[in-house]
Amino acid sequence: MARVFVYGTLKKGQPNYKHMINTAKGLAKFQGRGRTVEKYPLVIAGKYNIPYMLNIPGTGHRVAGEIYSVDEQMLQFLDEFEGCPEMYQRTPMSIEVVEWEGKGGAGEGRAAAEGVVECFVYSTTTYPPEWVGLPYHDSYDSSGKHGLSYVLRESR
Repeated sequence: MARVFVYGTLKKGQPNYKHMINTAKGLAKFQGRGRTVEKYPLVIAGKYNIPYMLNIPGTGHRVAGEIYSVDEQMLQFLDEFEGCPEMYQRTPMSIEVVEWEGKGGAGEGRAAAEGVVECFVYSTTTYPPEWVGLPYHDSYDSSGKHGLSYVLRESR
């Protein structure tokens, strides 16, 4: 099992969360909420209003999201879904645990007690330079006050 931190449309209540609970695509177990230890720019960009975390450590905000434990099948699905490695790159990042739900083995308890876990995160180093000038968000909600509703793939 691998840990994945999601900050956009795959979170609970967001348009693509259905993929996280579709066991035909693999297993994803919600473990808790967290935020990046370092600051990153989280922007909403493109004609489909997709959230992107730009891989520019030290700029932007500490981004909030959810921590999942996923199996190899789900990790492969997420790589495909996220267009990895072309659109997004899957990289390990330190995530501060804000609220832990996992009731698993000693490893989980130790990680929660330390307050920081290592997770895979889909961020991008490949983006148009003008995206750096877009507004930065600390949390993503498709129907947030930004007014930039995400366009589902089925609707494109």
